[in-house]
Amino acid sequence: MNLQLVSSVTTSTASPSISARPRPKRLRVRLFTYLILLDVACILAGYGLVPLLNDIPYSDNRLQLVIAALLPVYLFTAANAGAYSPELIQHRLRAIRLAVQAMALAVGFLLLVAFALKTSAQFSRFAFFVGAVVSVALLAASRYWFMKHATRIIGGNPFGVVLLVDGDRPLPRGDYAAQISTEGYFDPDGDDPDMYDRLAQVLDGANRVVVACDPSRRLSWANALRGANIQGEIVAPELDQLVPLGIGRQGGRATVIVSTGPLGLFDRAVKRAFDVAVAAVVLILLSPLLLLIAIAIKLDSPGPLLFRQVRIGRANKMFEMLKFRSMRADNCDALGDQSTQRGDTRITRVGAIIRKTSIDELPQLFNVLKGDMSVVGPRPHALGSRAADKLFWEIDSRYWSRHAIKPGLTGLAQVRGYRGATHHEDDLLNRLHSDLEYLDHWSIWRDIKIILQTFRVLFHRNAY
Repeated sequence: MNLQLVSSVTTSTASPSISARPRPKRLRVRLFTYLILLDVACILAGYGLVPLLNDIPYSDNRLQLVIAALLPVYLFTAANAGAYSPELIQHRLRAIRLAVQAMALAVGFLLLVAFALKTSAQFSRFAFFVGAVVSVALLAASRYWFMKHATRIIGGNPFGVVLLVDGDRPLPRGDYAAQISTEGYFDPDGDDPDMYDRLAQVLDGANRVVVACDPSRRLSWANALRGANIQGEIVAPELDQLVPLGIGRQGGRATVIVSTGPLGLFDRAVKRAFDVAVAAVVLILLSPLLLLIAIAIKLDSPGPLLFRQVRIGRANKMFEMLKFRSMRADNCDALGDQSTQRGDTRITRVGAIIRKTSIDELPQLFNVLKGDMSVVGPRPHALGSRAADKLFWEIDSRYWSRHAIKPGLTGLAQVRGYRGATHHEDDLLNRLHSDLEYLDHWSIWRDIKIILQTFRVLFHRNAY
């Protein structure tokens, strides 16, 4: 029997009717096959364009050998990372990210092997890297387009979730291939082979099954689903307030996972490498400007060149953030109790210029190199920062969640215009919402986009 792809709830004791659409298993095979062919075509095209760009005969680059070695490594890595999973049809950006990561790992592996075997001189490194870059661009563009039109191309949605409703229970929101009432059809308390057969037929081809039932029936449904050969889940609304991320185990007992780092090891490595590269290059390019600003600050008013202030960083750990001093030395606000106002008399003449252009933030590039900060991330706040005469964490309990990642020189809140003094609670809440959105949807491409957007808001009405 096949899974019916419908949105209505079946309440009769008869077996649900069979859909005329292709079986989900067949659709998954199609998706898997098409994605592999698409990835292979992109890599072949990427390296096939190299001789045209480099004006070298194809055979002279030994690219045939490179492709023959790269393709199996990429396909194995991509498959192992879940880059061909049917659920990616609902997550286009994740589909792109997994393919790009697989390509990066495959390229790195091949370079390591070539170096170990001392064969890297036998092929053009320029052609190798150009081919990799072009292949990544093609993989990203083609996967985005394919996932956008996948259901039409392969003839249906290969990712099916079945909702079983036991009794009068509220339906959890979601996109379900089928919603089925179990009344008179499935009874998890009954040791009935026919019932288990009907359940197996209804779930045939599905990827997940979700059960909404009374708490007293959860154990029965858990036992019934263990042999169903499918990911089974039971709705537990009382856990909603905990916002659980998953289930762990400690000492043989189940635990609810409520927090974890927002970035995996690979993502953290990519972000750190990007931070170091950007910070180092910018410091080198802007070194003459930094020297001129330092001289101007010293000539304008007595006191130290840099302003150091304790801020809250990643994991809520405090660190000392650097800025060019823009206020008179005897009026600097070390704790950040007093927000800077328009026309603030504490600000020096040079300070007004560098604050208006955000140049005073440039020393934080050293914080980035040190590892306390990132180029992009939530802006670090001083311990005494307030909005509407309340400390930031007194306004919203989610405030501490923004520190799950390194603070940044710029961030999503800043490019949206949320900067300057915080007179009202909304001044903080707007920034907090943006920071949490950044954590939930991080990608290196978004970091690059935020950096480019930052140039639009360097001269901002709230920068004073």
